[in-house]
Amino acid sequence: MKVAPGRWWRARTLHARLSLLVTGAVGAAVLVVATGAWIAVREIQQHQVALELSSDAASIAANPAQWLATESSRTRSPGDRPGGGRGGGRHEREIGPCWQILDATGAASGGSRTTLPVTDTARSIATGASGAAVQEKITLGPDDYLMLTLPLPGGGAVQVGMDEDPSDKVLAAFAALLALGSAAGIAGAAFLGRTVARAGLAPVERLTSAVEDVAVTQDLDHPIDVRGADEIARLGRSVNAMLAAIDASRRAQRTLVEDAGHELRTPLTSIRTNVELLLELERRPELAHRLPPEDRAKLLADLDAQVRELATLTTELVELSREEAAREAVEPLDFADVVSAALDRVRIRAPGITYDVVLSPAPVLGRPGELERMVVNVLDNAAKWSPPGAAVTVRLSAAEPGWTALTVTDTGPGIAPEDLPHVFDRFYRAAAARSMPGSGLGLAIVAQTAHQHGGTVTAAPAPTSGTTVTLRLPT
Repeated sequence: MKVAPGRWWRARTLHARLSLLVTGAVGAAVLVVATGAWIAVREIQQHQVALELSSDAASIAANPAQWLATESSRTRSPGDRPGGGRGGGRHEREIGPCWQILDATGAASGGSRTTLPVTDTARSIATGASGAAVQEKITLGPDDYLMLTLPLPGGGAVQVGMDEDPSDKVLAAFAALLALGSAAGIAGAAFLGRTVARAGLAPVERLTSAVEDVAVTQDLDHPIDVRGADEIARLGRSVNAMLAAIDASRRAQRTLVEDAGHELRTPLTSIRTNVELLLELERRPELAHRLPPEDRAKLLADLDAQVRELATLTTELVELSREEAAREAVEPLDFADVVSAALDRVRIRAPGITYDVVLSPAPVLGRPGELERMVVNVLDNAAKWSPPGAAVTVRLSAAEPGWTALTVTDTGPGIAPEDLPHVFDRFYRAAAARSMPGSGLGLAIVAQTAHQHGGTVTAAPAPTSGTTVTLRLPT
């Protein structure tokens, strides 16, 4: 089955990927350098051959009669060089390996033992039809030659040829050496890549082992040992921060469960006691006279109140523990409309309270249901502490630029100074509130909702009497 390259690459370990990347990078660099070196040597060699041909042709063209008059020019072997020169005597360097002089008609008039072919280009140069020197590739027997044809003053031309086979052999040998060197370099790069990957990933492996140990032991109290200031150390510190956040969340969850269990125990115990009393009276009718009808009605009313309190507590617990994915979508809205809807609900719950309301438009981004529930809790709290017939003041206006503020002021007894720092804590109930219905979660939900919307909530004594709760949200 054919595997896609991307899938195959993703299936490799990070160690293997780093090794392959290092090997590939070094191998590519070695191949580029080797290829560049071979091309450079070839160009240098070709340039040297061309210079040698030009030098030999110029030497012969300087005194062609002397070269033709040399008796050894026809009798030397292909590797020999003719003697003689411009001033007589013998050349101290070799000319050739083969040369030939053409007359003005393009016919060969003499040269080395090896005869060079007279091509059309060479003939045109000798006859004067073309005046530029030309370099050509020719074949003499099994060998390839490079031939230069140079025009002579007054007509004719000089041809000098050089066998390319030695140069090709040198290039082939150099290419073989480069290939061996490249193979050795790539093999060394593979070994180096594994070594570098192993050394570079050692901190990652230690961090991975530490995280796996935390996953097995569930021990979040001991942070991972982090050393240095590199990217791995930064990752380790981020993991420690994540573990601390998880530990704090787990502690908060445990605290919520413990507090909820404690708060649920009281109404459940009372409900159980009252229900057992009613059941006992049903099983033993002769004891019915011990619970007069007015006491039975009071007991049933108490049961109804406790069930309602239990339902409210359960709803608020669900609200506090709601996951982000289960929440409403954020949308643009006018906070004044949210406050108006909350006031309509609270007026039905507390008909004996009047509300002094002044609302200004306040565009915000938020979750309308959660914001309305937050305002309802604040208004319910104000109505609960205000005496019958009292007024609750509600003001919504712009605060400093970029913020809107909702203030709700009741006319109750106010909050004791020692209780002010704790009024937004979960299940906290002041001494004066323990005799009144409530779960101690209403203002905690207010604080949580305000924080989730980027805002704040504070409570402070009112200027005259009562308490002022201030909600600030970004516009």
